[in-house]
Amino acid sequence: MIIRFTARLVCCCMAAVAAGTLGLLPAAAAPRTDSSPRPAPAGSSPLHRPGTHVGSPGGTPELPGDVSALSWLVADADTGDVLAAHDAHRPLPPASTIKALFAVTALPRLADSPPHTVTEEELESVGEGSSRVGVAAGRTYTVDDLWRGVFLSSGNDAVHVLARMNGGWTATAEQMQTKARALGAFDTRVVSPDGYDAPGQVSSAYDLAVFGRAGLADPRFASYVATVDAQFPGGTEDDGTPTWTYGIRNTNRLLTGANGVEKYPGIIGVKNGYTSHAGNTLIAAARRDGRTLLVTVMNPQQGGGYSVYEEARSLLDWGFAAAGRAEPVGSLEPPVAQKAPPAGPGPVTPAATPPARAGALAEEAGTGIAYAWTGAFVGTAGLAAGLVLRQRRRPGRLS
Repeated sequence: MIIRFTARLVCCCMAAVAAGTLGLLPAAAAPRTDSSPRPAPAGSSPLHRPGTHVGSPGGTPELPGDVSALSWLVADADTGDVLAAHDAHRPLPPASTIKALFAVTALPRLADSPPHTVTEEELESVGEGSSRVGVAAGRTYTVDDLWRGVFLSSGNDAVHVLARMNGGWTATAEQMQTKARALGAFDTRVVSPDGYDAPGQVSSAYDLAVFGRAGLADPRFASYVATVDAQFPGGTEDDGTPTWTYGIRNTNRLLTGANGVEKYPGIIGVKNGYTSHAGNTLIAAARRDGRTLLVTVMNPQQGGGYSVYEEARSLLDWGFAAAGRAEPVGSLEPPVAQKAPPAGPGPVTPAATPPARAGALAEEAGTGIAYAWTGAFVGTAGLAAGLVLRQRRRPGRLS
């Protein structure tokens, strides 16, 4: 009788503890089926909240009312201060403005590369309908020629060749993703380094501003984006010397004043883009009175194909009028680096980390509770087993 009672007691204890354990263990997380970036917690910065944000609205000019873009941002390129923005972290397809990130990533890696002879294989995967500068297989190009093809003609053919020189298409996309995170740009997901429409490829007005600002800090990048026109090789010698050339012109109308778009005073680049999925996108920078402003505009909903330039013009005008008076509503600087305690002698190099995800502490707390209950379960089971063995060793007990 005693043994039966003890066995029943053990079973009851184990069942009770198991039930409590199962109830407190966190449920297995369902796998993510979407490829969009995880949003940052809404309370971390005004820019992470939807809508329009501007500092000191009473002390600055009224924002232009003709901006219809789904997302836009105005920032001081020197300080990184964001002066105003609308849906700054909304994930949207970037089109060719992602080439700014491509250049920020690959320019330093390819700076000393010798002339390159293009192969058919390097050009066969250029997307249908892509913008091209005219790179041809069998011809030898200098890296400068290829970069001018990227920045002026937005040539996807030049991007494919440079990406192959940089380690390959997939490797370059991975490098771009890593670079974006290092710069504090956490909305961007790189699939196609040339900006060609691809499922899951997104960026944001905030991230594009980060890429434009990082690029302008590189004199080579700044020189390319400010170039209005150039000569591109139509035929080449084996060492890359052109045998004949043809003219190419920057597709950024604010820089060239082409197609009826008035050139913006003080404009210094940076990059425009268009695909049927992304609409028109633009990163534009201008310098005036010792101040450099950076504007990003993504997918205007009104006007024709050149409205992206006029909306950028309105935002630049507002930015220069508000500069020095508008309180910043955010920053393009990476998040504060988190330093881990050193594992041994020597300094620890911090790395930029994304804003903490909401609920992370709750998940960790739930996991801790689960471990505690699991430990209680194991301990109870062991104690009960010991009682059973002890009862069995006593003489004179009958079942």
